[in-house]
Amino acid sequence: MKKDIHPESYRKVVFKDMSNDYAFITRSTTATSETIVWEDGNEYPLIKVEISHMSHPFYTGKSVFVDTAGRIEKFNKRYAKNKK
Repeated sequence: MKKDIHPESYRKVVFKDMSNDYAFITRSTTATSETIVWEDGNEYPLIKVEISHMSHPFYTGKSVFVDTAGRIEKFNKRYAKNKK
């Protein structure tokens, strides 16, 4: 592995999912000007995200059903006259 390619300035950062207000704290080097007071009373940098494992359909199991059979039938019906 190459030496000196990873940043040294890791710090605790709060990531907040804006779709459901879920927040978690982890280490990161991401720059931000916003801060938040965490449950332990300390102030940490805040990174706002649009989606996390608490709101992503893959992890929540609330996926959107796509009616592919209906689309195929609609396509075949529309272009059936062109096949003849």
